[in-house]
Amino acid sequence: MNALEKIRQHIKRKGLRATVRLLWRRYIFAHWELLWMTRDLVSPVPPHQLKPYKPLQLKTITVHNTAAFARHFGDRVNTMEELAAEGYTGHMYLDGKGDAVAFIWGSTREYHDRHFYGCKFPVKKGEFFEFGGELARAYWGTTLSVDLQLRLWKAMQAQGCNTVVDVCDAHNIPALKLHIRMGYQEQGRIQHVYRLFGRWRFFRETRYSDSRLDALRRPSRSPVPQSVA
Repeated sequence: MNALEKIRQHIKRKGLRATVRLLWRRYIFAHWELLWMTRDLVSPVPPHQLKPYKPLQLKTITVHNTAAFARHFGDRVNTMEELAAEGYTGHMYLDGKGDAVAFIWGSTREYHDRHFYGCKFPVKKGEFFEFGGELARAYWGTTLSVDLQLRLWKAMQAQGCNTVVDVCDAHNIPALKLHIRMGYQEQGRIQHVYRLFGRWRFFRETRYSDSRLDALRRPSRSPVPQSVA
């Protein structure tokens, strides 16, 4: 399928306006606002009503086992291998067929995101930077989104960390709600990333005082606490 045919198919599925917006962001100009978040590693996670999931096998990601990503995250295999080779701490969760259905990473040193945003994320002593967490669609809305973080936090505690920090796209509402669910706090900092003509990138940081998450908060109805093994 050539480029023109792909555009036609996208217009049929998403409409002309959405297609123009996508092309503008991809080839002309894009701006991400990344909100800095933080939390300690010992406070309990607030109650939630996420669905359970079938047992999975937790594995540390190494340069020798990244083939497990081929089925659900085929475009990430090389990236996973690079991150493992660079010494970051990565966890993946395997289903009964040995396919990775979720993964997450942590870094105790400054993380240079060469694969997407292109900027560097500093890490202070006692902190670790959490990044790259993703679940296969079948596991969206399950407690796996909580479990994979808690188990990574435990592994990073063993490396001397007491705080987790990360960034979240201000327009990614599901991810922002996940941060609220996990008890993260806003740092009042925004990392801006600009991409021009799909090639050049520029970065700057700004500060804010009013919460960017309050509008997304709402009381839960009869929450049921769930423990994590």
